Amino acid sequence: MKLLRVGPVGQEKPACLDATGVIRDLTGVATDFEGEGVSLDALEALKGVDLTALPAVEGNSRIGAAVARVETFYAIGLNYAQHAAEAGMEPPKEPILFNKSASCLAGPNDPLTLPKGSEKSDWEVELGVVIGKRAQNVSVEEALSYVAGYCVINDVSERAYQIERGGQWTKGKSAPGFGPVGPYLVTADEVPDPQALGLRLSLNGEMVQDNFTSDMIFSVAEIISHMSEFMALVPGDVIATGTPEGVGMGMKPQRFLRVGDVMELEIDGLGSQRTEVI
Repeated sequence: MKLLRVGPVGQEKPACLDATGVIRDLTGVATDFEGEGVSLDALEALKGVDLTALPAVEGNSRIGAAVARVETFYAIGLNYAQHAAEAGMEPPKEPILFNKSASCLAGPNDPLTLPKGSEKSDWEVELGVVIGKRAQNVSVEEALSYVAGYCVINDVSERAYQIERGGQWTKGKSAPGFGPVGPYLVTADEVPDPQALGLRLSLNGEMVQDNFTSDMIFSVAEIISHMSEFMALVPGDVIATGTPEGVGMGMKPQRFLRVGDVMELEIDGLGSQRTEVI
């Protein structure tokens, strides 16, 4: 299933894309997509619904973030071999884990307002993973069975805040709008191998990131297993799994976002985003 949320900011309602591409209103059939609403049990119950009997969503409605609220927004740093190389850093021996503020969540096509004083805001197309079952001390072999679904994420990053202002990376990762998620939450059964997906990002029509999740240093299964050693992952948690090479910080000369720039992101089978900087 391809699940989504449609409507004005703060008034989104759950919906689903049917087999013909029509958006169907799930109001009254599903709770909003957060927490237990994206649990494996809740998603399994939706599979029995006759989508053609549900009302179509009329008009060109705004698509909101694929999840209504994030319990915890995790992210993995330096997780693509070629990205680590462009950053001039050795590949990590264990996944580098940091958090994005839950308040950075945004719709896939919402405009992005740069933080006041920002000079080094950057782009990062990433495969997003949404947890569907409490996971603690799980093995690599069983880890993917805890996944509710996958989505497109742009891990927007202010590099000066991230690197030059002290503290952890969270400072540069958490401004409002720095976490576009969606358009869809694509259930795990539609993604048999999360390590075989192409992901791309263009800036003003120029392709700047173009790689495959097979370049990940740590697979999705390895990330979930590793994280579950240190914490309990719960339904609704989101993990951004790292970005391939082609970020602005790695360019020579470096290139960062400016007003009027347009980012277009896509991951095979998961949909696309379009974000204009305002």
